[in-house]
Amino acid sequence: MIWLWTLTITVYVVLGAMNLYFGELNQDEGWYLYAARMVSQGKLPYIDFASTQGPVMPFVYVLAQPLVRLSGVAGGRLFTALLGLIGVVITSLLAARLVPPQKKNLAALLAFSLAGINVYQSYFSTIVKTYSLCGLFIVSGFLVLTFANGKRAWIMAGVSGVLLALAAGTRISAGVVLPVVFVVLFFAVIQVRRWQDAIDSNGTRAIIGDAAAATISPFIWFWFAVGAVLTVLIIFPPFAFKAPAALWFALVEYHAGRYPGSFVALLAYKAGFISRLVQAYFVPVMLMVSAVLYMLFNRNLRNIRSLFSVVGEAPFSRTIVISIWCSVAAVTLVHFSAPFPYEDYQVIIFPLFAVALAVMLSEISGDEKESVPQVSTGKTETWISVAVLLLCIASSFASPVNQGWFTGQRDRIWWPLRKETPLNTLQRAAGIVQSMTKSDDILLTQDLYLAVEAGLNVPKGLELGPFSYFPFWSTKKAKACHVLNREMMLDLLNTVDAPVAAFSGYGLSIGAPAVVELSKTEKELLWKIVARRYTPSMEISDFGQADTTLRILKLKSGDAGTER
Repeated sequence: MIWLWTLTITVYVVLGAMNLYFGELNQDEGWYLYAARMVSQGKLPYIDFASTQGPVMPFVYVLAQPLVRLSGVAGGRLFTALLGLIGVVITSLLAARLVPPQKKNLAALLAFSLAGINVYQSYFSTIVKTYSLCGLFIVSGFLVLTFANGKRAWIMAGVSGVLLALAAGTRISAGVVLPVVFVVLFFAVIQVRRWQDAIDSNGTRAIIGDAAAATISPFIWFWFAVGAVLTVLIIFPPFAFKAPAALWFALVEYHAGRYPGSFVALLAYKAGFISRLVQAYFVPVMLMVSAVLYMLFNRNLRNIRSLFSVVGEAPFSRTIVISIWCSVAAVTLVHFSAPFPYEDYQVIIFPLFAVALAVMLSEISGDEKESVPQVSTGKTETWISVAVLLLCIASSFASPVNQGWFTGQRDRIWWPLRKETPLNTLQRAAGIVQSMTKSDDILLTQDLYLAVEAGLNVPKGLELGPFSYFPFWSTKKAKACHVLNREMMLDLLNTVDAPVAAFSGYGLSIGAPAVVELSKTEKELLWKIVARRYTPSMEISDFGQADTTLRILKLKSGDAGTER
């Protein structure tokens, strides 16, 4: 299978490179990289600036700062892509750990193909978001858990809890994995103990009971909980003590503050989530449906249950498979229940789904050995690997994501080709801004990736970029959460000492937490102040996320900020 691995890795690298260089920009990239820069300068999330997720990511991305200083957003993407690569490799290793020895290569290749050869997954594992890091922690936690047996079970179980808690500290929706794994481990121990007692009562323990007893540690659930709880206590309480309002805002209030407006709209968003999710992961979803149908038509109910039972030749492996399926379901349900569910949230849990599906397909491949003895198992596994890989490649290169590499926003019936990549446009805009500023100047902008690319700071309160403006909040609450209400925004625009202002279509146009477009009156009020202090310098079309127009303005001579 060396040639299959070579092809798989080659396609994976090509997809990652294309998304890194040609991938569309996302506003989140700016504030995540900016947050990491602030942490590298000694600032802390919630205490010194606003955040919308757990605190782990900016601390990890401090390691990316040399790359960001060297290559800007592209450097941040390269670091993210490396995390994604490590995550896919661990995904492959995890799948191999959960199947019999003779199926390890098949399961590993299937998991790598499913998790890595998907252009949608590749894009969101390359741009700077929480997804690559969070997904890496999740699959790493489960991989370590597979070693939680024998004399060192307590250590590995604890480390697994630590890693899954770090995932929750990266993206809060991953926190649901912790109780799911704990419950599955707890009941798995009970179930295996009952099985062993039944064996012992039949007088056969001397034959197989001792082997069964070694298959799962009786206190694995306890040590897992110890590792998870200690890590959670390290991650969150210090911030809860220092900045409780800002932490609550980041983890709960910001995400729950949006509402679609009506029950019909809510249903439409839920349906859209499912539709886009199936489109993004069409091949894996169809493979799962096909596998389930195959089992229904070719196996009796008892055999189907054995795929998900802790009672069998490898109760511990079955336990982990059950916890994987339950974790995938739980995280998906959490994302689906959000007021505005986005299918890209699923990127963090998809590698785990790929593992579960790879294990299932590997299990099914054994049927061929029993039903058609004249066909070698090796050839069967090769054909399964080839079929899955080709389906993944075909789906990736037929995805709408690819179109965004080369075309801009649709103009009536035409799809205009891009004159330059989104990264190139950002770099050109940053060069212009740098030519108009000094290294210690402030840039008045809500496009944080422009500030990151130009190596400049933004005014305090704008660390969430376009989602920093909460016009109807009280000043007390806005200050506690490090965002701006109307009074604070007006004061900032009137007094900030920034020689250059730069606003894309996202600037001065969005009101949070509902994330709605500001009224015409509100926008006119904000832009009136900007126009009084700044004079237009130039415009750059097709800039940033959604290809809006970037307006670059220069501070009028003699205006260094006035008091209201």
